[in-house]
Amino acid sequence: MNYPIWQLDSFGGGLWIILIAVFHVYIAHFAVGGGLFLVLVERKAEREGNPAMLDYVRGHARFFLLLTMVAGSITGVGIWFAIGLLNPGATSILIHTFVFAWAMEWVFFLVEIVSLFLYSFTFGQMVGWKHRVLGWIYFVAAWMSLFLINGIIDFMLTPGTWPQDNNFWSGFFNPSFWPALCFRTFLSLIIAGLFGLVTATWLKEARLRTSMVRFCARWLLLPFALFAASAWWYRMALPPDVQELIFQRMPSMHPFFNGMLIGSPILVVAGLLFVFRLPAALSRILALALLVIGQLYIGCFEFIREGGRRPYIIREVMYATSILKKDLDRIQDQGILAVAKWVQHREITAANRTAAGRELYNLLCLSCHAIDGPVRDIKKLAAPFTPSGLDAMISGMHLFHPAMPPFAGTAEERRALAAFIAEALNGRRDPEPVELAHKEIEMAAFDPENDPYVLVAWSPVGMNNVAQVEGLLSLLPPGSELRAQLIKRGETPEIVNQGVNLNWALDQGAGGAGAAAASGEMMAEDDWFVASNIKLLPEHGAGFDPYPVLRLEARDENGNLLAITKVVLPVSTELGCSSCHGTSPELGDRPGLGRETAFNILAVHDRLSRTALLRQARQGIMVRCNDCHADAATRGTPDQLNLSAALHGFHVNFLKDRGRRACDLCHPSAPTGRTRMSRDIHASLGMDCTSCHGVLEDQALELLKKEQQQGKLHAQQLMRRIAPHAMASIEAVKPRAAWVQQPDCLHCHVDFQAPETDQLIQSWTSDAQGLYRNRTDDGGRLFCGTCHSSPHAVYPADNPYGEQLDVLQPLQYQRNRLPLGSNRTCWVCHTVDMEDEMHHANSLRDFRTE
Repeated sequence: MNYPIWQLDSFGGGLWIILIAVFHVYIAHFAVGGGLFLVLVERKAEREGNPAMLDYVRGHARFFLLLTMVAGSITGVGIWFAIGLLNPGATSILIHTFVFAWAMEWVFFLVEIVSLFLYSFTFGQMVGWKHRVLGWIYFVAAWMSLFLINGIIDFMLTPGTWPQDNNFWSGFFNPSFWPALCFRTFLSLIIAGLFGLVTATWLKEARLRTSMVRFCARWLLLPFALFAASAWWYRMALPPDVQELIFQRMPSMHPFFNGMLIGSPILVVAGLLFVFRLPAALSRILALALLVIGQLYIGCFEFIREGGRRPYIIREVMYATSILKKDLDRIQDQGILAVAKWVQHREITAANRTAAGRELYNLLCLSCHAIDGPVRDIKKLAAPFTPSGLDAMISGMHLFHPAMPPFAGTAEERRALAAFIAEALNGRRDPEPVELAHKEIEMAAFDPENDPYVLVAWSPVGMNNVAQVEGLLSLLPPGSELRAQLIKRGETPEIVNQGVNLNWALDQGAGGAGAAAASGEMMAEDDWFVASNIKLLPEHGAGFDPYPVLRLEARDENGNLLAITKVVLPVSTELGCSSCHGTSPELGDRPGLGRETAFNILAVHDRLSRTALLRQARQGIMVRCNDCHADAATRGTPDQLNLSAALHGFHVNFLKDRGRRACDLCHPSAPTGRTRMSRDIHASLGMDCTSCHGVLEDQALELLKKEQQQGKLHAQQLMRRIAPHAMASIEAVKPRAAWVQQPDCLHCHVDFQAPETDQLIQSWTSDAQGLYRNRTDDGGRLFCGTCHSSPHAVYPADNPYGEQLDVLQPLQYQRNRLPLGSNRTCWVCHTVDMEDEMHHANSLRDFRTE
């Protein structure tokens, strides 16, 4: 952040470190173990009086010299060059903290160079123990270099108490120092055996070749038990949170664990094979193959060690973004563009938004991600996201992607970064505001002077949301419900449910449902009629229509028409899944759940929850979320969160501090979308989702707290990451049962009066009977929905496809848009003027607004 940027793009993402460092580490470990190998083989040759073996040592020493001193030195300098440009901040900390350790390491490295040159070029001139002394000097100096570098490298992984005391010794002799030193020492010996096999298998004299191959094989095999023990010690020395991070929370590490687990037996078995006499050609091929496997083996280890530092470059000290942990809060408050030294744009405007986003990318992402490159390609990783979706992802990425540091910047900077990646790099955009077609509906007839019946119908939910890909994934399966009441008009109106047949049919279009779902019969209940599982969908040949209109007819047993009416049965597939989980061709430019979206969701679920749902779906077995996560109609699995708690409790981590916008990103409530489900009087008064339901943070905590009471452990894990909004603490949050405890109208409308507040906080219905859709008048027979219509569409509702759509029945029966019977239109059902408030208090007052 305080240094100029090394602009790499395709070659970014740590590619240079990977190419240089893994190769250098391999050679560096060979440089340690190989020094001991030379000395002991030379001693063996002299003890056995074997000049041919001594010649082998001389040749191996020349090979050793060229590889370690030339390739090793060049790649060592390359590492310094790369880290100095990629992360100069961390490099500066390492230099300033361990300046004397580095100076000592360079002294030992100088001793290595001199002693190895003397050792290599004095074969035949110095003999016996005097010559071997040079080899021992080299080995001790090489091991001391390992000793010193090990302390510095493992300081980055386990700095111990250094962040608190800044003491050289506590940083150097950190918690993982000794096990790491043993691990690397034994690994050095193993690698020396691998390189020894390569040179030994090319010996021409068969007897010597066999002898040396077997010697190298034993050299490879003997340290393995100690190596495995030190590896376990190394793991146990890591702090518990680092162990959890590496071995549980980072699935990306699994391929590297598997690489080491597979590589270990391969090396052992191959070493055992070399104990037996193999044909020369086969032994050479096998030796070279083992050399490559050894390179991959140590590469896997280095990837695991590097991954264990994430999201830091120096754990608990500096993030991978080169931002010090102690500075994060200040930078998040002031903005990274305001405090960074090498930026051009200090403020974000409409004109420079893309350029500022690019600078933010350079500062925060470039050190770990490439653009169109082979390592952590940001375009590939961000491909599923729209700008808003990526903005949400960046908000909570550090919570479920432990390799990612918290975003260091303001909300405006976060949006600019998301826009640069999603729009400028991937060409994805947020949905544009949609201009909706106006629907004209012919009103059903009603003669207030002569018609004896009033037929009223409504949807018990404000919007039936559907998210299902047939044969693949079912999150919210299709199936709407329609309720109706038939009232015989009179001085004392009667609710009729016997000797009557009620049928429904699509009034216009096909609603995308086809002939099988275009009509149906309603079944009589106690005082009402119901049609369940009406599988209407908004997609059809003419476009997208979330408000199909149904025509209802009531006939007596002889088929005589008693009453007709029309009603909207709202249904939408316009959920925001595709904003974060990728779009699908069949969705076009609409949000929703498509096939590719579903596959991506299942892949994420598998990665975070260690399931195998993607494989199940690819095998043709449909994944139904409610098989595990209970919904309003199913029991699910007892130890799993219910579907509402799981969805809200997880996604809140990415949608904090967004208010109503958090709702719009997932639900079809956005005022610019095709559905716009919030269409009743409350919306017209400036209220939004959060006015009744509360903000997402509070909703999630209420649901999770109820699940926690039922002993579901995952609820507590999710709650730890959420801070309440309207309450002072989590303890003050009241638990709420999903689908049963919903906003209570009478919290605001006390005694059915005009409300004194427009905010409903933790006031819920006590049980399902208290829900608006199930509540009745004082007489206990007439549903609230009969006169006031559906949730989210209570009269006078204003439908985005036409102001008459959600008020078809008030317009039919009383020629206005108000609740049935309001403003003394009791004559709709009562044939005499009403003087008493029969249904509820204040029912005879004038309606306060349209």
